[in-house]
This record gives sequence, C-alpha cells and structure tokens, in this order.
Amino acid sequence: MELANDALLDAADLAAWFGAQYGVPPVSIWRAPGRVNLIGEHTDYNEGLVLPFALARGVLTAAAGRKDAGIGLRSRQRAAEPVTLAPGQLRPGTVPGWAGYAAGCVWALEQAGYPVGGLSVAIDSDLPMGAGLASSAALTCSVLSAISTLAGGSVSGYAPSGMGKPAPTRTEIAALAQRAESGFVGMPCGIMDQSAAMLCQAGHALLLDCQSGVSAAVPLDVAGAGLQLLVTDTGVRHALADGQYAARRRECEQAASMLGVGSLRQVSDVAGLAGLPAPQLQRARHVVTENLRVQQVADLLRAGRLPEIGDLLTASHVSLRDDFEVSWRAADLAVDAALAAGALGARMTGGGFGGCVIALLPAGQATAVRAAINLALDTDPAAAPAYLDVEPADGARQVWPGH
Repeated sequence: MELANDALLDAADLAAWFGAQYGVPPVSIWRAPGRVNLIGEHTDYNEGLVLPFALARGVLTAAAGRKDAGIGLRSRQRAAEPVTLAPGQLRPGTVPGWAGYAAGCVWALEQAGYPVGGLSVAIDSDLPMGAGLASSAALTCSVLSAISTLAGGSVSGYAPSGMGKPAPTRTEIAALAQRAESGFVGMPCGIMDQSAAMLCQAGHALLLDCQSGVSAAVPLDVAGAGLQLLVTDTGVRHALADGQYAARRRECEQAASMLGVGSLRQVSDVAGLAGLPAPQLQRARHVVTENLRVQQVADLLRAGRLPEIGDLLTASHVSLRDDFEVSWRAADLAVDAALAAGALGARMTGGGFGGCVIALLPAGQATAVRAAINLALDTDPAAAPAYLDVEPADGARQVWPGH
C-alpha cells in the first residue's frame, strides 16, 4: 500500500468545514508536521541528544473565539464525537481520547498565565495515528499555535490584547505542548516531538540537546547524495500511555539514581554503568550508546558523508531491540528484510511497540526493498505495511489566512 507523499490537507476545505460546524469562519489555521526521528530514541527524557526531521504530513487546526466561555472541539477524523467543555472542566485526566490533547493545550496555556476564554477548534490530520510519527505532538503544537494567534498576535510575535502579553515563542509552544501531553493527558513524553514540530527546517534534521535546549539545523540532503529515505508503517499500532513507555522512563530514572547522577546524560561511557542490575543496566546502556550515535550521525551529515550513517542507524535498532526492548516483531522483520535487499541502514523509529521503520536506501532501490518487506511481513498477521518516501520539511506555519 502506498501513502501519498504530499500532504493531503487543505486549509480552505477545513475552513469550510469549520464554518459548517460552528456557523462562523475560523480566524486562524495552523499546520504542524509529524516527524521521523532519524536517530536518538528514548534519549530526550534522559536529557540526551536527538536528531529528528519534520514530515510533509501533519495536523491542521482551525480556531476562533466565541461569545460564551465554552470550548468546542471537533475532529474530521472523529466527526461523530464532538466535544464541548464548560469553564472549570479542564482538569488533568478528565477529558478522554483525542479531545484530551486539544483540551490539554487550553489547560497548559491557562496554567502558563494566558487567559484563553471561549474557543471553537476544528482539527484535520493526514498522519496515521499510533504509527510513531508524533501525531500527538503535531496535534498539540497546531492547536497551541492556532490559539496563540487569536488575540491578534502571532507565534513569536506580540498579542496586544486578549492574552495581554507576548504570544509564546516557538520554543515555548513546544514546552507547552509537552506539558499538555504529560500534565493533562498523562503521557510522560520528552520534548523531542514538540521541538521537531515547531523548529525543523526543510532539507535539514534538527540536532536538539534536551539538557540545554540548544538546537541546530543539520543538513540532510538525501537526494543530493544519491539516496532516499523510506518509511514503512508496519500497521502495528502502539498505545504509549498504556504503561510500557512510562516503565522504560522509570527504569532510566532508577539507573540514574543508582549511579548518583541527575540523568543518564551525565554518563558518557558504558564503563560508568558497571554494577547496575538488570534491567536498569540494559536501559542505561542503550541511552549512553544512543547519545554517542546521534553525535556521530550529526558529524557525518555535516561532513557530507551521509551514506556512512547507515551502520549507525542499524546499530540503533539493535540497541532498541535488545537493550531497551521496545521493538516489535514486524519492525525486526522489516529491518532485516530492508538490509538484505540493499538498504544501507534501517531502524525502528518512534517510542516503540508498534509503528514505523525508517531505511536509508540507494536511489532506485525502493521497489526491491518494499517487495522484500512485503514478503517478510506476510509472515506476521498483525502487520499491514504501507510506505512513504520522505524528505525533511518545515516546522509549524500559519496557512490561513493565506500569505
């Protein structure tokens, strides 16, 4: 199965749907992208290094104020599930499902001192949910960006009324999106996905130091190197809030505590992990070696040696499979099949337990790699592969009114 490479979303179409739902046009529509993490998995909440890039696919959010104090939430993917919340209803854990992420954005803004007031929101998405492409971060970042422009300001601009203070910057929106997801929904995520949604640039990956918050654009000219990146959605879905993700984070925190450090970022060599018991040893070993791999990949990209990152991508997958134990059968089959069919490197991407695999291929090799993966995944009844050729895209932007 093919997934269209171009974004399927249309702002004018969402604006018309918004008007049909609420009886007024939207004031602002923002798009925030999903992301693929080239390398650097489960390092963000350990204050480590990550290297994601943004996708052409993402989430659109249309927003407008309303005269009453209610909060209306609509999703084109859940058209039969409209949600209207009354003032004072926004408490962590009280809004289930997709609407909890949007409601969490309003809650996070209010917690940060931005009075939101009555609000109508409509959402559209062309990202597969639960596929490890950061659909939840794309949703929260697009909602927050759209809401932040309602008072007449803009992201990174100034809101002269309504919010009453400078609108949040892109970096601040990423932090608010993380707070919405962790503090309101209850998913203890790191900052990588939200930072990618807000800060990425076309043709580049984003090297983000999750300890300092410092980020830098790293060239990722895949086509110029005679290569291509292929994402395989294995069709196996995860639910990261079901406890597995939280368990891995807890084990990392336990390892850091046993080592007497504030986070595993403070450990730079696996020799420093001596004495840790299982599973804390395995979790910490993945984090320490993954940080090293991220830096090595960034250095190779800056030096124009993109083909050489393949072995590091594959090493990352082995570490996630064996030490962090977040891979799944379809991902392992897809990685092995891609490598056997000529991929230079391949790895699972995302939090794990389901979702996608990314492979670095010589240009023109995609047909053979897809055929090999299809054949391999025929042996897994849980798998239903679909494919997406990807190139690094821009981060969040306003798409309505048109510019």
